Amino acid sequence: MFCNPAVLLTALSPLLIRWRLAQLAAHIVVILIALVVVGGATRVMEAGLACPDWPLCFGSLLPGRQMNVQVFLEWFHRLDAFVVGIALAVQMCLAWLWRSQLPKWLPWAYASILVLVALQGAVGALTVLDLLPAGVVTTHLFFALTLVASMSAIAQRLLSPNGMPSPLWWRFWAGGSLVAVMTQCLLGGRMATTWSAQICLSQGHDCQLLNLHRLSAIPVALSISILFGTSLFVGGWARSKWPTLISVFLLLIAQIMLGMLSVHLALSEPLLTVCHQLIAALLVALLSALSFQRPNTFGSHLGEIAQEKIVEPCHG
Repeated sequence: MFCNPAVLLTALSPLLIRWRLAQLAAHIVVILIALVVVGGATRVMEAGLACPDWPLCFGSLLPGRQMNVQVFLEWFHRLDAFVVGIALAVQMCLAWLWRSQLPKWLPWAYASILVLVALQGAVGALTVLDLLPAGVVTTHLFFALTLVASMSAIAQRLLSPNGMPSPLWWRFWAGGSLVAVMTQCLLGGRMATTWSAQICLSQGHDCQLLNLHRLSAIPVALSISILFGTSLFVGGWARSKWPTLISVFLLLIAQIMLGMLSVHLALSEPLLTVCHQLIAALLVALLSALSFQRPNTFGSHLGEIAQEKIVEPCHG
């Protein structure tokens, strides 16, 4: 028999809506990571003031004659932020439109994230208008990483309808690792915006932030290693997350090696610094996903369930 579209839509609505919103959230996470990386490249290339005005660049939406590498980085950074804002606004509208078929917390979560985006935009404007003060730039990075973690968490919660709470030890070590990585990122951002690392490596003084950044890497590595090792030892649902766990562990190793190489080269290679920030953003996204993943009572992925539900109303 043929499928009845009305019956099909009724059967699929709650599940399919969650699946589509989770997909959109995952795509926004990717855009946010790109935003963090472009922001890091803008700082490394000293392009934070390449566009002297805000929100336009040299008084236009697309600067022409003034365009160079620095102007492009700052302009593209703003463009990416604009795309993120539009995507989040669309997702919030969809969540409110379908709120009767979604968790009650979801529309409010999106509303809170949009407030955070507005604050991020205001801080971004302040970085230009106040000529890149270190505290404001570090706050800008904090908001960006918080957005990455929040959207990654929302995507995971949408993929776990009626999921049971994850084990307490899992939430403790995954959440603790997330906080540790974000703290490490902010220390690195503060160190970069004050140029204290360059001063330390070239002149031998003002090394407090660089030394603190090095020491704080130890608890970060220990926390992630304990999460990885305990998950493999305990087995069950925790061990089933091994692809993400291995990815996090490999990113940690790469991050440590990049940090050591950057210091060895006296931070003279901008590409290494940008890669360092890229891996940090990826760690934030993956650790947030791990922190908010829950054992699914259905025993299968939401996407597989959605496919099964599509077929059911079509049977004769």
